[in-house]
Amino acid sequence: MIGIPILFIILGILIKYGKLYFLIAGYNTMSKEEQTKVDIAGIATVFRNAMFGMAFLMIAGFCIAAKLNNPMVETASFFGAILIGIPYLLVKANSKKFVLKETDKSQ
Repeated sequence: MIGIPILFIILGILIKYGKLYFLIAGYNTMSKEEQTKVDIAGIATVFRNAMFGMAFLMIAGFCIAAKLNNPMVETASFFGAILIGIPYLLVKANSKKFVLKETDKSQ
């Protein structure tokens, strides 16, 4: 089950530093005009942080489960990471914080 956190880390790196923004649901379906109104670098940072956070919780659960010899800890950490990470990602990425304000071009 350690493969899933590794996948999350890789996806976080690819979205943020590889600029694979098409992996962000909804972004590639926006018109080019709508895309210019969004701070995609900020959203990519949120995705990276959320992916890294979920991966950290899963790896911590894996290590604790191995130490305690209790696989339920690993399962609980996996679902806990998903249940915390996904809503955080959705709420934070869809906030108005990442909508760029239009500047007044007449000045």
